[in-house]
Amino acid sequence: MSLLVVIPARAGSTRLPRKPLRPIAGRTLLHRTIAMARAAIGPREGVSLVVATDDQPIADHAYAVGCDAVLTDSAIATGSGRALAAALAQPVTPDFVVNLQGDSPFQPEGALGAVIAALQHGAQVATPVIALDWSALDALRDHKSRSPFSGTTCARGPDGQALWFSKNIIPAIRNEDRLRAEQPRSPVWRHVGLYGYAIDALRRFEACPPTALENLEGLEQLRLLELGIPVMTVAVDPPLFDSSGIDTEADIHRVEALIAEHGDPTPPL
Repeated sequence: MSLLVVIPARAGSTRLPRKPLRPIAGRTLLHRTIAMARAAIGPREGVSLVVATDDQPIADHAYAVGCDAVLTDSAIATGSGRALAAALAQPVTPDFVVNLQGDSPFQPEGALGAVIAALQHGAQVATPVIALDWSALDALRDHKSRSPFSGTTCARGPDGQALWFSKNIIPAIRNEDRLRAEQPRSPVWRHVGLYGYAIDALRRFEACPPTALENLEGLEQLRLLELGIPVMTVAVDPPLFDSSGIDTEADIHRVEALIAEHGDPTPPL
C-alpha cells in the first residue's frame, strides 16, 4: 500500500493573505501543520508527505522545514482538488490520498493515524469525528448562535458509516433532560475536516460537479454520500484545545492565547 498525505497550502485568502506563512507563537502555520503530520505518520512504511501549493515562496518554506512540495494550478478551488493534483504529479500514483487541511494544525492527536488505519482496513473514504459531552454540545450551540455555519456535525451508524453531515446540529434530541441524567456523552458527533481517500474514490469525487445538497449545506463531503460512496467515520479524542481553523487575525490571537495558557501542542520537527 502506498499513501500520500497532502497539505494543501493556497496563497490566496481574502481574510488572511498568505495564510500558510503567518507566524503563530513563533512558528508558521505551515510549519506547525507539517510537524503535526510528521509526528502522526511516525515510522509507517509506504506513507509520504507533500505540501501542495500554488505559490513558490510557500513551496520554498516547505522545503526549508524539511518537507517536499509540489506546485499546483492556482485555478484549483478546493483542497481535495489540490490533493488529487499532487497525487497525480507523483512519479507513481499512490493507492490512497489524505487531504490534511493546511489551516488546522491543532487537530486531535491520533486523527491522522486513525484515518490511515481505516484506509488500510478497506475504507474507500475515512474521516474523524469527536463525541461531544454535554458541556461541549452546549458550547457548540452557543457558538452557532453567533456563527451558524461554523462547525459540522455527523450522524453515523453503529458500524461507523456516515449517514449525513450538516451545519445544523444533528440529530435533534428528544427527552434531552433525561439523557443528560443518564449518560455523560451527548449523541452528537462533531466532524473533523480531515479526509482520506482511495485514489479511485477521489478521482470519482473530483470528476463530479458539486451536487444540490452539497451546495445547500456548503459541505463537499455530501457529494460523496450523494454519489453512493461510503464514508467511514473514526472516533478520536478531543484535542488539547479546540482551535478550529485559522482564518483571521483574531484566530491567530486566540490560538496564541491558548498556547500561552495550555502549552504548545505542536511537536518539534
